[in-house]
Amino acid sequence: MSNGWQDMIVGARMTVDQTFAERVRASELSRQQWGLVMTAVEFEVENAEDPEMARIVADTSKLEHVVPEMQSVDDQMNQMAGGGGGGRSGGGGGMVDGIKSALGIGGGDDGNEELAATAASLAQEYAEELQSHLENEGRWDEVRRAAKRD
Repeated sequence: MSNGWQDMIVGARMTVDQTFAERVRASELSRQQWGLVMTAVEFEVENAEDPEMARIVADTSKLEHVVPEMQSVDDQMNQMAGGGGGGRSGGGGGMVDGIKSALGIGGGDDGNEELAATAASLAQEYAEELQSHLENEGRWDEVRRAAKRD
């Protein structure tokens, strides 16, 4: 499978990365977690053959593979910020809770599902921002046509 259209938008992605950083800061995700999200998410042009319906979408199907690491990053950040309790992950704190969480028992999945949902939503916002940027630069139709060929 060719990455032709994706190669065409490398510069646009770098620009959107810079402008989207503010949105990431305002979200529940840390910069490190967002980096993990971006390694797992792939972008696709849906309906590339139809100029009116075509749009960039985030394929988040592989996100589940990085969510545990995202949780780990969150836990590490909480520990460095004063240890143990209450951060974004919703952990109750304490060594026993930490051990339970590490073993995958004690309700840690709710936090993972919430983290995955936040990540997926943010990734789709990024895709929309990327498409908007390409449209504003007058490059969207060229990219859409290249995606249709891929």
